[in-house]
Amino acid sequence: MIDFRTKVELPVSELNISYSDRMMLLGSCFSENIGKMLVDSKFSCDVNPFGILYNPLSIASALDDMLRCRTYTADDWELFETDCWHSYMHHSRFSASTQSECLELINERLHEASENLKSLDCLLITFGTAWVYRLASNGCVVANCHKQPDKLFCRELLTVDEIVREYATLIERLLRLRPSLQILFTVSPIRHIKDGLHGNQISKSVLLLAVDRLCALFPCCHYFPSYEILMDELRDYRFYADDMFHPSSLSISYIWQCFCQTYFSSETMQTMAECQEIAKAISHRPFRPDSLQYKRFLTQIVLKINRLTEKCPTLDFKNELEICHTRLKP
Repeated sequence: MIDFRTKVELPVSELNISYSDRMMLLGSCFSENIGKMLVDSKFSCDVNPFGILYNPLSIASALDDMLRCRTYTADDWELFETDCWHSYMHHSRFSASTQSECLELINERLHEASENLKSLDCLLITFGTAWVYRLASNGCVVANCHKQPDKLFCRELLTVDEIVREYATLIERLLRLRPSLQILFTVSPIRHIKDGLHGNQISKSVLLLAVDRLCALFPCCHYFPSYEILMDELRDYRFYADDMFHPSSLSISYIWQCFCQTYFSSETMQTMAECQEIAKAISHRPFRPDSLQYKRFLTQIVLKINRLTEKCPTLDFKNELEICHTRLKP
């Protein structure tokens, strides 16, 4: 039989992710996608505590802030005001109408992430682009321009050596904090069309070369080929969203399946299936919520949750149990 697609060979990895592991995901919207899948499957993970970050230097700065347990203040250059208060280091989800509110959102989330870093088992980093924007006033790289005028920034393409040098120091610091830490790199398959198609290819090439170098330097570093899966295996436009640049929900689901196949054991997959079964049951809309039959259905869900948490104590079903107990009330 003729095979009409180029199958990407998934890595044989020594990295095994289980429900007992604590994870953090940093980077582009691809981290958000995989992060949501992990959270929905009840894994313990912290997803993008600075919001979406695209370039390697901003991701490194975010990790540095967490390692130092930094507290942002009104004097920090990253904060500025237009229609509201923004941070050049953060996504717009941290923007607020007042400076104090903006700082509260940033610092509360940052301190939570700093604590999580201390007990981290796996760090997943997704690079989106090697192009960076520096503030013309001080030369500092920004994570988000927040639609400010182009004249305020200088655009620059990072080199492989710059990225490797920055991360070599950073990884050594992370390993001093968590010697057993495993780091999983991916390169986002989402094309940055604003860079131009050729500029996007150059950018992705820089990122791929930098990650390859880091994986050669540090045994704790691994690479997952999400970029290759979409570009080579799912190259047809039917696997893209309407904008023809972002992956479709079908593509994201397929890449997630590849991720699970690579890093999850059969036991982890079984636990995940049971978590999904409970989520599906909770979302069920009954015709008669007050019926005895539905009450028995809810009781069975509670029993399933209790059995599963006995087997895997790290699972958090607090919200689901509250929903069940609320619906069971007369």
